[in-house]
Amino acid sequence: MIKNRYSVIGLSALLLFSFLIVFATAKSRPVSENYQESESNTQWIASSLKQMQTVKVGMTRADLLKVFTTEGGLSTGLQRTYVYKQCRYIKVDVEFHAVGRPDRDAEGRVTLVESEADVITKISKPYLDWSVAD
Repeated sequence: MIKNRYSVIGLSALLLFSFLIVFATAKSRPVSENYQESESNTQWIASSLKQMQTVKVGMTRADLLKVFTTEGGLSTGLQRTYVYKQCRYIKVDVEFHAVGRPDRDAEGRVTLVESEADVITKISKPYLDWSVAD
């Protein structure tokens, strides 16, 4: 029984030591031989993210349209997907509160009318997706 306990402890120590060696060598290896970060692409992404992050809850649809444009697909006057003007694959989903008119009609249907004065109530983080065409 004592031999088995020492065997288990020795095996555990060996496994831990092996894991540490593998982790240490993996951390020092490059991600990939083919990996090449393009400085210009990285700078463009950083600049684009900063520009996209200027659009916030409480701003108007007119403010949003300075950075984004409409995307095809299903939408209402108060919910729509927008694409970044500089790359149609970068998108955000946006919800609005209607300004100067009710959010819903007499039958409870969400308005299809859009106004540049509508206020953003929710905006997703930017994400990548293929284009949608109607």
